[in-house]
Amino acid sequence: MFPHPLAPVAVRGAEMGATSVRRAAVPVRMRGSSGTMLLPSMLMFGVIVASSGLLLMIERGILAEMKPPPLHPSHGDLAWRSSGDTKAAAPEDMNYQVLQDVRNRTIRTMCGQKNMPHSIWELSAGQRRTVLKHILVSDKYRFLYCYVPKVACSNWKRILKVLDGALENVNIKLKMDHKNDLVFLGDMKPDEISYRLKHYYKFIFVRDPMERLLSAYRNKFGEIKEYQLKYGVEIVKRYRKSPRKSTGDDVTFSEFLLYLLDEEAERMNEHWMPIYNLCQPCAVRYDFIGSYERLNVDANYILEHVQAPSFIRFPERQSWYKPVTRETLHYYLCNTQRGLIKGLLPKYILDFSLFAYPLPNVTSEFCRQ
Repeated sequence: MFPHPLAPVAVRGAEMGATSVRRAAVPVRMRGSSGTMLLPSMLMFGVIVASSGLLLMIERGILAEMKPPPLHPSHGDLAWRSSGDTKAAAPEDMNYQVLQDVRNRTIRTMCGQKNMPHSIWELSAGQRRTVLKHILVSDKYRFLYCYVPKVACSNWKRILKVLDGALENVNIKLKMDHKNDLVFLGDMKPDEISYRLKHYYKFIFVRDPMERLLSAYRNKFGEIKEYQLKYGVEIVKRYRKSPRKSTGDDVTFSEFLLYLLDEEAERMNEHWMPIYNLCQPCAVRYDFIGSYERLNVDANYILEHVQAPSFIRFPERQSWYKPVTRETLHYYLCNTQRGLIKGLLPKYILDFSLFAYPLPNVTSEFCRQ
């Protein structure tokens, strides 16, 4: 049984006001966090970036202390690297070039703040454990990949297994084993970890935060019995006013978002934990951050860069896969209470801001379209 998408749930507390984020907004405390609070200045900076205002600020000299990045970033730069082969690395699409530029500037600026971690050894033990267990290692091809669930990580794991000889080809239709025949950075000694972080090519793939959450919701509560029983039953019991006996397969999207509001980001299930918490892009200097929206192009560029065998190409999407389209996302967001979506933004604001994704548009005008 597929979860019902509508059934709006009343948001506790007062409605959060107009649909646009205002400069004088009261700082929002992350619910369920361990006493930590996103600083108002950082939150507002993130909101400005996420709403595509950073580039305009730079051009007008508001962030005068920032130097523009070189057109071809140096090897030590935190950037979307280019190589001599410009077919995949340097697309002609100007919009994509602007996106790369905004991401580069944003990561350099935000990760340069004194209170941001600059090494995995500056993270708490729990944060370090999370990122290290999500970084996969290829010693043969000298790269590290931080996998993000719901951002094509199963296909990347298939590629790693093929590169290591554990799998014949990437198109074998077997149930994915997410643990065996994979090497995790967290299983290594500190000196081995430091060496690989310093010398290996490092990359991650990112996705629009709300689209990723919707993908996780539809997959886990619409198809996976284990998640329905482990999380769905409890969510219905906790957030439905008059809960009848539920098997967890009827969780609404609004109930799921309410659950996320009460969850501490660092203790979330990996399928809805913020990408920032999973991969720590300030503590780990990634050489390439690919986009789910350009999955095949960016993935094949990486395969060329690490000199993988030419017969290995990124797998095509499976025929049974049901993608989250713009129309699907529009439908779910516009049938969810605005205050609930706004209340969730502080937990995912670094994903929106660092990776230059626009904040979700749930204005009346947009939702009437």
